[in-house]
Amino acid sequence: MRITKVTTKTGDKGTTSLGDGTKVSKSDLRICCIGEVDELNSIIGYAKIAASGNDLVQELSKIQNNLLNLGGELSITNNNLELLKEESISHMETSIEAMNQKLPPLKDFILPGGNEFSARLHIARSVCRRVERKIVELMENEGGRDIWIKYLNRISDYFFVLARYHVMTSNINENQWSKL
Repeated sequence: MRITKVTTKTGDKGTTSLGDGTKVSKSDLRICCIGEVDELNSIIGYAKIAASGNDLVQELSKIQNNLLNLGGELSITNNNLELLKEESISHMETSIEAMNQKLPPLKDFILPGGNEFSARLHIARSVCRRVERKIVELMENEGGRDIWIKYLNRISDYFFVLARYHVMTSNINENQWSKL
């Protein structure tokens, strides 16, 4: 897709077009899901700025590209478009497992924070959970691919584990929940 003009004025009356040209309200559940995925992608870009190391930036960029693939699938109803691949999920699972093996076991809930990068990852994780809930709603109403939920679930786990891992490798104490 090539975007040649940003200001089209076609949405000035509260409607927009899906990828197949179907006009829908901007409040349509599918459009809301696409917007939620876009917000998550932006937050990952924000986290990427604080990332240290090219490998980590590349990993976050892969997630961003997969989210654009998910958005592409969401933008066309009743299709067999399969841009998001199972390999992306297994890659996340491998990454999570590798980091988790080096982390101390969780004894209690942790408070999001640590440092700039891990705090941004926690924001990405919580937004990802919201996106997941919205897409579950869409799938309950209109159907969709199970991989959407599975991928979102896995990347939210990835953000959580990566935030913990980054805090540990930065020699920062993890803040445990205090039952006041």
